[in-house]
Amino acid sequence: MMRYRIFGRRTGLRVSEIALGGGMFGTAFGYGAAPDEVHRMLDAYAEAGGNFIDTADNYQLGESETLIGEFVASRRDEFVIASKYSRGASHQPALATLGNNRKAMVQSVEESLKRLKTDRIDLYFVHMDDGVTPIDEVVRGLDDLVRAGKIVYGGLSNFPAWRIATAASTADLRGLTPLAAIQVEYSLLQRTTERELLPMAEAFGLGVMAWSPLGGGLLTGKYRTGAKGRATDLKGSVLHDHPERNAPLLDTLTAIARDLDSTPSRIAIAWVRAKGVLPVIGPRTREQLDDNLAALAVTLNDEHLRRLDHVSDTPPGYPHELLAAAEQRSIMSGGRGDSVDRPRETVR
Repeated sequence: MMRYRIFGRRTGLRVSEIALGGGMFGTAFGYGAAPDEVHRMLDAYAEAGGNFIDTADNYQLGESETLIGEFVASRRDEFVIASKYSRGASHQPALATLGNNRKAMVQSVEESLKRLKTDRIDLYFVHMDDGVTPIDEVVRGLDDLVRAGKIVYGGLSNFPAWRIATAASTADLRGLTPLAAIQVEYSLLQRTTERELLPMAEAFGLGVMAWSPLGGGLLTGKYRTGAKGRATDLKGSVLHDHPERNAPLLDTLTAIARDLDSTPSRIAIAWVRAKGVLPVIGPRTREQLDDNLAALAVTLNDEHLRRLDHVSDTPPGYPHELLAAAEQRSIMSGGRGDSVDRPRETVR
């Protein structure tokens, strides 16, 4: 049964606890779902109570937005639609259409609105940090779009934590529309997100969406049996294809799935949910969607979480390892260990 959650602490937006990603909606990439299959998936997601659909202008070169727009046209207000810009919506986009700059932002949102057949986008992400656009330009551009009624909320996807923190602080200090959300890669195969991005999002009250909670399909275990999928047919889109390194994790997923009469994919999605992060599933078929949504019925106990955390453990890195060392805590507290009262941090 689908449940709903308030998306972050900076909105009152009620969204379903699993978002439906549209990366495989269309066939322009040479791999994806045909229109009829896309409508089957959208119908099933809506029937299950889902209301949060995520896409981007470059997904299937705009075809994803077009198909979603066709589906929601007669019931637009029932859905929360998220989209993104920065990467262009053609095979060879002109340089002036790329990047995070305000020109690209304005052009891209207008084109996305046409494809989505709507007058506003509920959550608009900058898709990827271009490394050159000043963050105050990005924040002011999103604020302008909110004030113009083109978007409702703004967010950042695939940005370093320090850039996101700067954006959130800049918006607050200048009285601009607050940054609402981030979208990050997060899964049992990609836990470096826990080092800076997730703590930063918690501190600023940002909603967090996790793309690729199945690691591009690797966590389903299907490639062990020679099955085809994104890793074989859309090369370059799967980032963590290291069979020997992943083997212990897949073994643990399979064992827990067997214990719970479930599947590895459902367990992997349930793990992301258990971490308080909203998974964005990216099915290519109705069958994959049904399996992904069945993760809603999975409850992982403390022992399951301990085993999964252990087998996927990622070192926190510097400075976290230094700061966590007992001797460093002792030095900083004047040799009194953890006996010193610590002031509570507040986020304004």
